[in-house]
Amino acid sequence: MDVFPPLPLEDWRDTKETLHRFLQIVGKIRLAGSPRSNHWWNVPFHLTGQGVTTRPMGPVRGGDSFCIDFDFVAHRLVVRTLAGRQVSFPLAGRSVADFYRDTVTALVALDIDAEPEHPYPYDLPDARRPFAEDHEHRSYDTAAVTRYWHILSQVDLLLERYAAGFSGKTSPVHHFWHTFDIAVTRFSEREITPPAGADPVTREAYSREVISAGFWFGDDTVPAPAFYSYTAPEPPGLADRPLYPDAARWSEARGSHIALLMYDDARAAADPWDTTLRFLDSAYRAGAELTHWERTRECPGGITDPRLRTSPAAG
Repeated sequence: MDVFPPLPLEDWRDTKETLHRFLQIVGKIRLAGSPRSNHWWNVPFHLTGQGVTTRPMGPVRGGDSFCIDFDFVAHRLVVRTLAGRQVSFPLAGRSVADFYRDTVTALVALDIDAEPEHPYPYDLPDARRPFAEDHEHRSYDTAAVTRYWHILSQVDLLLERYAAGFSGKTSPVHHFWHTFDIAVTRFSEREITPPAGADPVTREAYSREVISAGFWFGDDTVPAPAFYSYTAPEPPGLADRPLYPDAARWSEARGSHIALLMYDDARAAADPWDTTLRFLDSAYRAGAELTHWERTRECPGGITDPRLRTSPAAG
């Protein structure tokens, strides 16, 4: 299989819209069942060998600890408790309303009290329609979801490699259910005063200066898969800095700029993996140099021991 197989947005848009809402339902259960962590790191999904997981959470109001996994090999949702009880059901053939009902039913069967506090889509066109009433979104193409899972796994490994080159505060590689992207973020220690009127989610996520790197599968704003990077707050002159390769570009987004390397351009490169890593590094350096980040936090190869870094064996 290709490292980065093709997955044009139009080939699976209906399935993606359904799956996105499935992820949001389970993500909101994760939000309800986990203790809050800095920058909302408790909320996103992590990858497993078969799909994505909430990680263990709870207990909630006296119930058992539990975990919810999307199995994208068998295409099932699996809810497990620490005591070994489990309920699972197929992902295909269900509307969002069906999925919501069956997920809540599974929690009740396992004596888990962790329903979403706000059971509505987040930042989607139908944000005012309850999940329980969404009979519109019901597409689930197993081949497309398998392809999504393969790409997600490859990008996860690539971002892990990118993350290893920085020894400062770095997030885990996260699959964000609200925006349907996968990303890793590097932090400086400089505190940021959020703009007036910023919502609580934004205030916590961007309370420090950050340079974030990731990948999304396409949306109405950028209707094709793409790798991206941004610096927040954006320093003056960022969009004038060079990017690698020549196909990469700075794009305006909500009053700031984001570095983009379209997925198909990365796929077309002689070495897609190396090209993408070099793109992310060029975008990081553009932001880090303009904001004067400490170069001592860079650790090529994940090595911080100065003796090993200068040893011939390290190369």
